[in-house]
Amino acid sequence: MRILVVAAHPDDEVLGCGGSIVRMAQEGHNISVAILGEGISSRYKHREEAKSEIIQELYSRSHRVAEMLGVQNLSLHGLPDNRFDTVPLLDVVKIIEELLSRISPEVIYTHHGGDLNIDHTIVHRAVLTASRPSPHHTVREIYAFEIPSSTEWSFHSFEPVFRPNVFVDITNTLDTKVQALAEYESEIRSFPHPRSSEALRALAARWGTVAGCEAAEAFALVRSIH
Repeated sequence: MRILVVAAHPDDEVLGCGGSIVRMAQEGHNISVAILGEGISSRYKHREEAKSEIIQELYSRSHRVAEMLGVQNLSLHGLPDNRFDTVPLLDVVKIIEELLSRISPEVIYTHHGGDLNIDHTIVHRAVLTASRPSPHHTVREIYAFEIPSSTEWSFHSFEPVFRPNVFVDITNTLDTKVQALAEYESEIRSFPHPRSSEALRALAARWGTVAGCEAAEAFALVRSIH
């Protein structure tokens, strides 16, 4: 099966579905990951202050993470971090349309539409726009993932609210997920921050109790066509 993960920033692919990526890769599926934003310039007052070598170092980490997760194809698109709302939505849609044309994925994993982070919500809408059903489209299923420190921090104030109804057992791949996130050193925080390793394990255990396993990742099914 051809699977495409569309993430806004380096680390979102790990936080959102890293354990599932490892499991799907082990099962023999072809995994592609597209990271649309450069992921760091919002930490500076002016975007141009984020020097190219800083961004390239983050991209190098993305490639190492992709290898750890078992991703076959990684593409990086350099949109301005936390400024996707300054880019015409059509431009974001066209990036995803090109990915769909080139990869022909059957399944897409991407951000949830009710996140606090503006880049996440724009990616969600752009994915749905680019993958709108047509007779020749390959996409049969779309799943939305949560991002710790974004999805839950909206405090259900934005629609749609994240209501997961699909769970993936990542008991055997959680360690790899945590190790992969550690590659993004600048994104790791100390407990009790949601992006700490302890919090990631706690979240996986929480969804595991819902799904009847030791550790799980949770997804909201956006659509399924059979």
